[in-house]
Amino acid sequence: MMNRRTFLKQSLLAAASLAAASGCKTAAPRPRARILGANETIRVAVVGFGGRGQDHIKGFRALPNVRVTALCDADREILEREVRRFRDRGESVEAYTDIRKLLESAPVDVVSIATPNHWHSLAAIWSVQAGKDVYVEKPGSHNVFEGHQLVEAARKYGAIVQVGTQCRSSAGLREAVAWIRAGNLGRILRVRGLCYKRRDSIGLTQGPQPIPASVDYDLWLGPAPFKPLRRARLHYDWHWFWDTGNGDLGNQGVHQMDIARWILGYQELSPAVLAIGGRLGYVDDAETPNTLIVFHDYKPAPLLFEVRGLPEKAGSNRMDDYRGASIGVVVDCEGGSVVIPSYTRAIVYDRAGKQMRVFDGGGNHYANFIEAVRNRRPELLHSDALEGHLSASLCHTANISYRLGRTGSPEAIRDAIRNLPEVQEMLGRMEEHLAANRVNLQQTPVVLGRLLRMNPRRKTFRGDREANALLTREYRPPFVVPKRV
Repeated sequence: MMNRRTFLKQSLLAAASLAAASGCKTAAPRPRARILGANETIRVAVVGFGGRGQDHIKGFRALPNVRVTALCDADREILEREVRRFRDRGESVEAYTDIRKLLESAPVDVVSIATPNHWHSLAAIWSVQAGKDVYVEKPGSHNVFEGHQLVEAARKYGAIVQVGTQCRSSAGLREAVAWIRAGNLGRILRVRGLCYKRRDSIGLTQGPQPIPASVDYDLWLGPAPFKPLRRARLHYDWHWFWDTGNGDLGNQGVHQMDIARWILGYQELSPAVLAIGGRLGYVDDAETPNTLIVFHDYKPAPLLFEVRGLPEKAGSNRMDDYRGASIGVVVDCEGGSVVIPSYTRAIVYDRAGKQMRVFDGGGNHYANFIEAVRNRRPELLHSDALEGHLSASLCHTANISYRLGRTGSPEAIRDAIRNLPEVQEMLGRMEEHLAANRVNLQQTPVVLGRLLRMNPRRKTFRGDREANALLTREYRPPFVVPKRV
């Protein structure tokens, strides 16, 4: 214990020195090695709350002896609105537009991050270096390199880092995953993640759009390139642009990707990945696909994934489902199957399709994080930095396959996957889905992604410079994810 305490104290001093050297001064953090009593207050700063961050505020405020004492958002209108809500409740809170100022002066123990994806890892790394523990929204990174660096930072500085893939805290799913992995249905044959979630067109603009007056656009962009705004809405629609988001695969889909990998138990990136799809059914400003199938060629059981943003058919408000799940996971085993149609429920079927049992029950991901923080025990976390990094990276590598692909006729694409039966099956159903939405694949062909083969331990693609370049990005000073954390 003395060695561990000495290491953590030294790490804390190193973090403070590094932050000071980079111009990010810290505000006297509590020593990480000290276990906090149940009655001691944990002070939380929430960064980014135009959307998902509202749940962070609500979730932490609901926990005993946890206080949100600081807020940070690059949009002054959003920031001031939330500060007023706190003051109307009689709660004091400090306000910042720049996370660097927050880390320099706010007396907080935890930083909770719900910014756009392109800020997730850098904000988390800076916070860890400043002596804070971190709760960071999914995906934990915008690219593979960033996720790896966050894992390294968490380890180096002894930080508690939880990624917001909250299904990991679902009691029903935890029990179901353990039951499947214990072999109760025999060998796993395949696991399929599903993200059938309606996404309308974001519209088509004519040239650069004005930046809202309340937004510090340079700060909002942070690590992303400084480019004109080319969409009608700054907030949320950043998901559909590669500079700031990861499409619905890395938005909603990362939850189901995480459950699928959790069930399979793989702790490294897939040996090969292939993605096929496109942005189909309308023409708008966005870049990311609204229709996608993904093949992660794990052995012995592959991980399959499907994204659909269009409805079941043209003119409908309903979404497709696959064996009872629209946003969920389906597990095929030798002795039956498991359908996970929600964040908390798993239904087991025998080989004849008869329901055998149901696992059900939720959980509190914020409470799990706080428990680990109080006890200085990262092993208590349900979704630590490494788990979040691996699942996010499966989304990133699939997106890289898609981005490096080329359009092709249905016949050419079918021929290219003639030796991949799982992909053929997904493609056939995808074509039926698109036909129901009146998408003519001869006129608007899909993209056949590049088949990428990876060295999982080195986390690089074999012999593919273009693909390896997309594992990271060019950063815009001073918003640089460090190569050495």
